[in-house]
Amino acid sequence: MNPEIFLKELFNVAVKKAHPNDGLISALSTLPKCINGKTVILGAGKGAAAMASIAEGYFEGDVSGIVVTPYNHGCDTSIVEVVEAAHPVPDGAGQVVAKKMLSIVEDLSANDRVIFLVSGGGSSLLVLPVESIELSEKQSINKQLLRSGASIDEINCVRKKLSQIKGGRLALHCMPAEVHTFAISDVPGDSPSVIASGPTVQDDTTVEEAIEVLSRYNIQVSHSVLSYLEEQKNHQSEWNVLPEKNTFTIVSTPQMSLDAAAKYALSQGITPIILGDLEGESREVAKVHAGIARQIVNYNQPCTAPCVVISGGETTVTVKGKGRGGRNVEFLLSLTLDLKGEKGVSAIACDTDGIDGTEDNAGAIMLEGTYDSALKKQLNPRDYLENNDGYNFFEALDLLIFTSPTRTNVNDFRAILIQSEGFTAS
Repeated sequence: MNPEIFLKELFNVAVKKAHPNDGLISALSTLPKCINGKTVILGAGKGAAAMASIAEGYFEGDVSGIVVTPYNHGCDTSIVEVVEAAHPVPDGAGQVVAKKMLSIVEDLSANDRVIFLVSGGGSSLLVLPVESIELSEKQSINKQLLRSGASIDEINCVRKKLSQIKGGRLALHCMPAEVHTFAISDVPGDSPSVIASGPTVQDDTTVEEAIEVLSRYNIQVSHSVLSYLEEQKNHQSEWNVLPEKNTFTIVSTPQMSLDAAAKYALSQGITPIILGDLEGESREVAKVHAGIARQIVNYNQPCTAPCVVISGGETTVTVKGKGRGGRNVEFLLSLTLDLKGEKGVSAIACDTDGIDGTEDNAGAIMLEGTYDSALKKQLNPRDYLENNDGYNFFEALDLLIFTSPTRTNVNDFRAILIQSEGFTAS
């Protein structure tokens, strides 16, 4: 078996399963195609355009809408307007489309309905700070949080408290129309409140938690932000009741992609070990994966080779260097350094949206000879890791993976293939 071919196909299978094609069509079929009132399709996220192209083909009657997706993630639609904006740091385009969404839903009646299509990336794309906060400050806070090592739950907790549209506020603006949300989950645990900061679902976080996150990660904010948050402590209950008639349906999850990859591995005679959705610092998560791989190589535990260790989720990177790279190349660089060319071990780490962080690659691949090849080229993995420079490390070895935007997102996909049959226990 060619490890590189196998691992790349494994990733392709995971991405294909994450696409909204089958899951969204099935979920939409639970709703009537046509109603007496208007059907307004809204959406935000990396999969929003692809989801909109499916949804507009299902509904009939008075149908209109607008969705926002990252630059270069759009696709052709005939009814729904597709707007592209910045991710992961928001820009003015995202603010314009957020205001337009609110204007569209402000005069809806009880006979109308809103179809909200949401996927990872929606938090940055659908940006509308509260009136006392400028977009520039929201951008600054977002940048600091992304570099701080904060988890997606923590980042979105802060985002919700400073927004006019997140944390269920969009659903409140849609009243009295009913809102049906269809989501592609990109978060561990698939919490509706965390996916894109939950514009149409109950906010399960508090202002006190947001303030604590800002303090814990030493996020620099203005006096106006702190004053606003302090004031909101007395008004939290105003955002805590959403209509019971609203619905929320998840059409694709990270686990579905992991299961699809595992099924493919079995079809190739490879035993899969699914670790699930993981969080934590990318380099530390890599060390755990390296330990599992060595245990299999040396002791045939918890299974014998050939096997593949599969995991997903969203790790974090506390940026201290000035290099290039996202979570996945950071993980793979740390794995390369820890395994040091362990015989029979190869790995892949990619983001299912096709973009690792803010770069143009989906991730990278590590082969058995990668560590030795790096040393021969005088590429010190430790130096690159300390500089958060995984992109340039794997680019120098021609091991980056490019897919272009996939128009879906169930977050990261990691797989470690162990082919070695060595067994050293006495």
